[in-house]
Amino acid sequence: MSELASKQCVPCRGGVPPLTAAEIHPLHNQVPSWTLVTTHHIEKVFNFPDFKTALDFVNKVGAIAEEQAHHPDIGLSWGGVEIVIYTHKVNGLTESDFILAAKIDKIAA
Repeated sequence: MSELASKQCVPCRGGVPPLTAAEIHPLHNQVPSWTLVTTHHIEKVFNFPDFKTALDFVNKVGAIAEEQAHHPDIGLSWGGVEIVIYTHKVNGLTESDFILAAKIDKIAA
């Protein structure tokens, strides 16, 4: 499991630039199952056997998001959850996005 999962998200107040491609690469290597979309966001689809299991997962992700004060975009459907993560205040990626992805992977394992 990625060492990122043991870190805490740092609240972004804006006014800082998003990570560059060179800064993103080593972080993305620690959560390789997430798809990097340009340098703007990461996304992943999680599959489940039914709606209830998917909803339970969304609720766990929500609890982590609240604990970390870092909130992903979540799409819920029967048997599936799509998560998109980026830092809205900078309209791009920060280290906290990869930390959150690692924490989500940990509960999905």
